[in-house]
Amino acid sequence: MAAHAQTEPVKFGQIDAKDLTAAPFVADSAAGAVVLCDYGRSRLVGYRDGFRVVFERVTRVKILKKSGYDAATVEIPLYHRDGDQEEITNLRGFTYNLVGGQVQKTKLDATGVFLEKRSPRINVRRFTLPSVREGAVVEYAYTLSSDFLFNFQNWVFQGPYPVRWSEYRTSIPVFYKYKIIRQGGQPLAVDRSTVGKTTLLVDNKLASSSLSVGQTNGSLTVSAPTEEYQWAMQNVPPLREEAYTTTAADYEARIDFQLVGEQWPEQPYRDLTDSWAKINARLLADDNFGQQLERGGFLKDQMGALAAQYPDPAARAAAVRQTIMAAVRYNGTNRYATEASLRKAYDAHSGTAADVNLLLIAALRQAGLPAQPVLLSTRGHGRVSQTYPLLDKFNYVVALVTDADGHDLLVDATDPALPCGTLPERCLNQTGRLIAPGPGAADGRWVDLRPSQRHAHFRQARLTLDAQGGLAGQVHEEYAGYAGADAREELARLGEKKYAAQLAHQHAAWALAPLAVGARDDVQKPLALDYAFTRAADDGAPAGTLYLSPLREFLDGQNPFTQEDRSFPVDFGAPQEETLLVALTLPAGYELAETPKNAIIDLPDSGGRYLFNVATIGSTVNFTSRLALRKPVYSAAEYTHLREFYRLMLEKQAEKLVIKKKA
Repeated sequence: MAAHAQTEPVKFGQIDAKDLTAAPFVADSAAGAVVLCDYGRSRLVGYRDGFRVVFERVTRVKILKKSGYDAATVEIPLYHRDGDQEEITNLRGFTYNLVGGQVQKTKLDATGVFLEKRSPRINVRRFTLPSVREGAVVEYAYTLSSDFLFNFQNWVFQGPYPVRWSEYRTSIPVFYKYKIIRQGGQPLAVDRSTVGKTTLLVDNKLASSSLSVGQTNGSLTVSAPTEEYQWAMQNVPPLREEAYTTTAADYEARIDFQLVGEQWPEQPYRDLTDSWAKINARLLADDNFGQQLERGGFLKDQMGALAAQYPDPAARAAAVRQTIMAAVRYNGTNRYATEASLRKAYDAHSGTAADVNLLLIAALRQAGLPAQPVLLSTRGHGRVSQTYPLLDKFNYVVALVTDADGHDLLVDATDPALPCGTLPERCLNQTGRLIAPGPGAADGRWVDLRPSQRHAHFRQARLTLDAQGGLAGQVHEEYAGYAGADAREELARLGEKKYAAQLAHQHAAWALAPLAVGARDDVQKPLALDYAFTRAADDGAPAGTLYLSPLREFLDGQNPFTQEDRSFPVDFGAPQEETLLVALTLPAGYELAETPKNAIIDLPDSGGRYLFNVATIGSTVNFTSRLALRKPVYSAAEYTHLREFYRLMLEKQAEKLVIKKKA
């Protein structure tokens, strides 16, 4: 029996009254909404002289709180290429509210449905269901038809809200072969495969003796066996936003499909899988990628002058990068291929990541450096699998220059706040793919995107405490590596006055003197800030005993890891360093009642260390607080240790000094 012939878990328009009245719906009291049922079905049908995928979906969601209103806004991505595009039909939706004991039903108006262009290949059908309020139930249904057999609909079981039931069924004729890729650790409540059959009507299709074929009004009816699949998950927990992650798509419970082949009975198998070699060759021949790199002749004179001026390859690469950044500004759009010529982007002084970095590669070549493109996926776009050659998993390109010793220099020209050879943080996503021509390099190779810089923040403060508990301080800060880039960008965005106001807002009790900024434009050096502050005492009377947590004056004291466990890695992007040195001068006639104990906290396998040290010299107490996280990524198995590490560190930083008047 075909799986899709079984009873469907939800019928559009047939709402259960309990869905409007019953409570609670989920154990998670923080949930703003709950997906009551999400049901999809995909199958192949005959269309013209071939086939198309038809995907039908019904989704019903209960809105529990205002924080769940976003669940009533739906986006449906639609792929298009070369004039062909995926189509939405039979789109409908309702919102159900209980008003005076009666069910009030509000229909989705067609005027509230919009089509947005999201990228060169993706449009988005977007709508928001009407009359949404706490306690409402919203549901929508649609049919999506696609001529792109390689774009068989994937299915996501897990999202930002808990899911009571999620089910997906597929029916695939045996002459098409798809690789089914499961992701996520959530268990399946249903995992069933059976053999069925289908009849497909096409205008013209070569028949085989092993297929049942009939002729009707000039069309062919083809009957063929099918592979039927049914998957379902029950009571799926939400995938919450947590600190230091890439994108939810890397971790959510889902099923993806990759078209790998076609085989008609008594015909040879036709391999439809892509390969890295095929992708490499295709991109090098692509007019919007590899061919653009051969059209940098308009830069020849300018780059030739740089080649003569900078004989050292690393210095020359930096000079070329600086020239490109001065000529073309990154517009914030991430792509790996251009939509127009590099000359057009150069003349417009603005472009996508592809425009900027392909122009950079062309310029490096004109300057006599052997530059090649490296494809990657940004952290917000998702991980790249080395196992499955899928070009659409990439959305960015950078330059690679290999020196005489065989060392790789990765160069990006989108972020002036970073030095040459340092990729932006958004690019720190483990691995990239080199696209290179010539014998021995036809398959390209994988390139390690391990960061060349740390995220380093250094602070040194000289504080003076008065007998009333007031505090005055001189502070010197340095932001290096990725912290320097972040601080420079924030300073450029806000300006010094607003930047200082933001700092004052973070320390509401401080009265700040004007900032002094050093090395603002020299990205080879840490950005330096110097400022003074005062913090008044609660009252003006001298106290016999004073209490102070000097480190907490500068640290927020919040553990970013709030959940007890975690099923996916902690991804900082780059190693972290946080150093705080505080010299606290006690008021005359006062002393520490007790000196805090020094401490060293280590993560297993040398993964990180926190050092806390106190030393008293006369009336000055010197504190050293130094955090070093040596790995850019910590596995889910290391999460418990990392969370406990932070707890112990914050506990130490929060210790209060007890300062008493001398007897």
